[in-house]
Amino acid sequence: MPIVLDPSAAFVMEAFKAANRPKLETLSPPEAREASNAGRAAVQPEPPELASVDNITVPGPAGPIPVRVYKPKKLARNPAPALIFYHGGGWVICDLDSHDIVCRQMADQAGFMVFSIDYRLAPEHKFPAAPLDCIAATRWIVDNAAKFGIDTSRVFAGGDSAGGNLTAVVTIHARDNGGPKIAGQVLVYPATDMGMGHPSATNPDMDVLLSSTLMRWFIDHYLTGKADVDDWRASPLRIKDMKGLPPAFVITAGADPLHDEGLAYRDRLKGAGIDVAYANYPGQFHGFWTMGKLIPEANKLSNEIAAWLKARI
Repeated sequence: MPIVLDPSAAFVMEAFKAANRPKLETLSPPEAREASNAGRAAVQPEPPELASVDNITVPGPAGPIPVRVYKPKKLARNPAPALIFYHGGGWVICDLDSHDIVCRQMADQAGFMVFSIDYRLAPEHKFPAAPLDCIAATRWIVDNAAKFGIDTSRVFAGGDSAGGNLTAVVTIHARDNGGPKIAGQVLVYPATDMGMGHPSATNPDMDVLLSSTLMRWFIDHYLTGKADVDDWRASPLRIKDMKGLPPAFVITAGADPLHDEGLAYRDRLKGAGIDVAYANYPGQFHGFWTMGKLIPEANKLSNEIAAWLKARI
């Protein structure tokens, strides 16, 4: 059946068409980053006020990794629970600023400290640079929890799209390498299989903001070759065993080439006995979460994630 967009999503897509913006896959990665940045202010809501927002760096495998630390006015508990966040953008575009508002919302609404990781981007830094940075930053934050007043038993991981992919990878790596303990994972329309073999990946009705062509452009810039597709650090859906992974909240969008692989990851987790919550936004497109100024469903999703996090501390 054809996808019927929510009125808010349809309005945004009409605005994009009217602006006659070039398709990202027709641009170079630096040009795509600039184009993505240019439309940001028009779709992002006003930021909630926090106690502090600080930019720091943490040690990484190829040098310092920028991290933005968000502290809410009111913590859910003390020592603080924490969400370590990995932004989306196909491993090629986006940064700390593109996801600044949703990080502020998570901190404010959940009462969590939030740490947003500015991992290296492709194609300048090919796979596995991004997961290696996220793994290293996560380990460092937990090892230095006392500096931030966070509770190491209440550290969560989360991200959207490519960041959902990195969330899955970080939690699998932590399970298999002696920690750090991850209390839960938030996977917002995650990329879980670089093979693009699920029906939604080739369904033209799913090609709204993220198209199958653009997804292929991201993957081709990110991976070094076909052999990487089978590496679970690129395609976490292909990990053999999901037992022992932390509880998960999986979110999908109806108009999204990644819909089916997100659903498949949810089902694999459930099949392994993992506690999984699931929310589908059938009338929304991939990427809607960062557009809360124009899309009310984006703010609803922030509320849902915050409620899920608070319920697990």
